[in-house]
Amino acid sequence: MTEQTETSQRPVLVVDFGAQYAQLIARRVREAGVYSEIVPHTATADEIAAKNPVGIILSGGPSSVYEDGAPSLDTGVFDLDVPTLGICYGFQVMAKALGGEVANTGLREYGATDATVVTEGTLLQGQPAEQNVWMSHGDQVSRAPDGFDVLARTAHTPVAAFANDARRMYGVQWHPEVKHSDHGQHVLENFLHKAAGLPADWNSGNVIAEQVERIRQQVGTGRVISALSGGVDSAVSTALVHEAVGDQLIAVFVDHGLLRKGEREQVENDYVASTGVKLITVDARETFLDALAGVSDPEQKRKIIGREFIRAFEKVQADLVAEAKAEGEQVRFLVQGTLYPDVVESGGGAGTANIKSHHNVGGLPEDLQFELVEPLRTLFKDEVRAIGRELGLPEAIVGRQPFPGPGLGIRIVGEVTADRLEILREADAIARAELTKAGLDNEIWQCPVVLLADVRSVGVQGDGRTYGHPIVLRPVSSEDAMTADWTRLPYDVLSKISNRITNEVRDVNRVVLDVTSKPPGTIEWE
Repeated sequence: MTEQTETSQRPVLVVDFGAQYAQLIARRVREAGVYSEIVPHTATADEIAAKNPVGIILSGGPSSVYEDGAPSLDTGVFDLDVPTLGICYGFQVMAKALGGEVANTGLREYGATDATVVTEGTLLQGQPAEQNVWMSHGDQVSRAPDGFDVLARTAHTPVAAFANDARRMYGVQWHPEVKHSDHGQHVLENFLHKAAGLPADWNSGNVIAEQVERIRQQVGTGRVISALSGGVDSAVSTALVHEAVGDQLIAVFVDHGLLRKGEREQVENDYVASTGVKLITVDARETFLDALAGVSDPEQKRKIIGREFIRAFEKVQADLVAEAKAEGEQVRFLVQGTLYPDVVESGGGAGTANIKSHHNVGGLPEDLQFELVEPLRTLFKDEVRAIGRELGLPEAIVGRQPFPGPGLGIRIVGEVTADRLEILREADAIARAELTKAGLDNEIWQCPVVLLADVRSVGVQGDGRTYGHPIVLRPVSSEDAMTADWTRLPYDVLSKISNRITNEVRDVNRVVLDVTSKPPGTIEWE
């Protein structure tokens, strides 16, 4: 399995020092029309040079540059003559490496902070003298390296930004990648377009052209199976591979019994009608339920679902191989709609922890027999939607709210059974219908509906005592699934959803609202 989907465009490299926002930096760079990739801080100067970067951005991080074992950087990176921007911890790493001073003064800055622009320079050109920035640091640069101009300061940080235009090296103590920094994107665009001189020429059209060519090179004349779930990611990856190899592709839809109401019909009718892709539907409901019987641990559930997905595709592969054997054809490629956040949260990012195993990444079996085709592996959700629209997929598909690959299996807290699935399926259908009716679909990134199957609560229904399950509503707003906040839904809509679920869905007598952001909570409960 490849770690990245390559591109012919020279990248801006984001060097990850363990920052929670490293992926967000890469995304902001792409929003500015420049391709970006993430590399670990352990990469050597030679390894970085081998990627032929057009720019380097040093991310923030949770450490102090003076701590034992703190993430470090090969200082040879600063001799590569590549435009470089340091952010927060990366700003301090740059200052220390180039002869400046970093000190722990005990004066910390967290959250919204007023900054004063002393000298615009290239980096802060066109920005107001007084602006609000987002800080998160304890140490600070107390003296800039020789040859560097101080561009900005705050009440507690005398060197909040610096620049050396001759060496094309820049740094800011704040986080320009987060929306809370009022002019943060402007800082990044000044670095990319003015300091580094990079054009804004990376877009969805480029991605399609490059990936079509790479898919053709990888697959050749071989036949390809695509794991089509009906969600945005698998739909776009299938359409992209179909664009590349046409009738060599067969889409396989596995009905694992963990689907929402009406999803099988949507895939079999809507998607096929809009693309013309050949589709095989596999009914594996009984197999998945048997495999999940007695299992409550969420990580184990994810891995079981991932394993059974692959086993279902292997059965299809065996049938297709038997059909093609007389002609000497191969059926060894499997298309997946893996996205970059899936890779990161499964521990596949640079220096990242395993937050949860996604069924299509960390949940894959070790004896996988397919060669994976993952054209979306380095992309974020909004980029995938743009590619889908460019490929001509209908808005009903590309604008669909995200739904996890493991389906309702990870929205049941407890053992997955046919009875519990039916309860959750009906509750989910009601919530979706009422949100659509209220015109809120475009305001919500995703609204998981969760059944607390191992929890019971006392209620009163029909003048009698009940002991039913709670249903959790989890409406969230997000740009890329890396961070999220709960969506403030109108009370009348929440009331309607609650009333309908408790009246129409058996064994449910309570509906609750999850008002947790991400972090600390993930979007899904499991």
